[in-house]
Amino acid sequence: MTKFGRIVFGFLFIGCAATAQAQNYPDRPIRLIVSIAAGSVTDIIMRTAAAELTPLLGGQPLVIENRGGASGIVAAQACAQAAPDGYTLCVIYHSTMSYNPLLFDHLPYDPDTDLVPVTRLFFLNEGLFVSADLGVNSVAELKKMAQTKSDQLNYATLGDGSFPDLFLRWMNNQWGTKIVGVPYKGGGPAAQALAGNQVQLTRFGIGNFLGLVKAGKVKAIAVSADKRSPLLPDVPTLAEAGLGGYPGQGWWGLAAPKGTPPALVDKINAIFVKVFNDPKFMAYLDQQAVVPATTTPAGFAAFLKEDRKAAESLIKIANSKREEYKPQ
Repeated sequence: MTKFGRIVFGFLFIGCAATAQAQNYPDRPIRLIVSIAAGSVTDIIMRTAAAELTPLLGGQPLVIENRGGASGIVAAQACAQAAPDGYTLCVIYHSTMSYNPLLFDHLPYDPDTDLVPVTRLFFLNEGLFVSADLGVNSVAELKKMAQTKSDQLNYATLGDGSFPDLFLRWMNNQWGTKIVGVPYKGGGPAAQALAGNQVQLTRFGIGNFLGLVKAGKVKAIAVSADKRSPLLPDVPTLAEAGLGGYPGQGWWGLAAPKGTPPALVDKINAIFVKVFNDPKFMAYLDQQAVVPATTTPAGFAAFLKEDRKAAESLIKIANSKREEYKPQ
């Protein structure tokens, strides 16, 4: 066999092996790294999705591994270091792919080369929430209080550079205030901190707070969507409340470690897309205040490029500077 023939045979062998791997996949449990704390709305959604996905995965379970905090950096690093065999998948979000590379130097992962886009999963509908103990009923009342004693107000974030943190920086710039950010590992812990008045306000996905709103422990004073949420019909949009103009929308998606064979990526994509587009599951997502938005792997990659551009604009508006990433 000539050298050229050996090269061609080698490529054919690799291609056949990858196809066979995809056909036999999966034959053992799959680790699903979720970039947020247990109890947060995304964690709850993925645990519910896991039960729906298991039958399509030949009965193999998805084992949830929560890696919350540090704007998704810890989870992304774990994903980047995993074997590219389809048995580690990663639930990522806007900070992971779009904001972190613009805000931090020396990240322990490269979002453009270490993670393979599989599919976008959903967009978040978010709300601006305050502690019931604060005595505030509107954005106007919050602004007035913040401008007189902002150093006494704490705001829950997901860490420096996270979407909630950038909104806080933008709001402080808009209002001339100094509300203090406090990091949490997810919307669930942030919601409990707000209910206990450990922080006084925050912006997170609506699904994290619905139970607490109904219980009277926190108040929703605005929602981030273009129109009011049917889950909170009496709550104005940010624009209606006089705090419009903040660009960007939170999203969550699925990635795999670099080197995962394209045939496997396509198979995993098809399985997740089928579940997230099932009418019953879509109705469940509606009750969690998220909007299903699946894509092809190529479609997700194209979306990420545009989202990075939007992140650049938002970071400029929020007047955020690059920082050295320092592991906690």
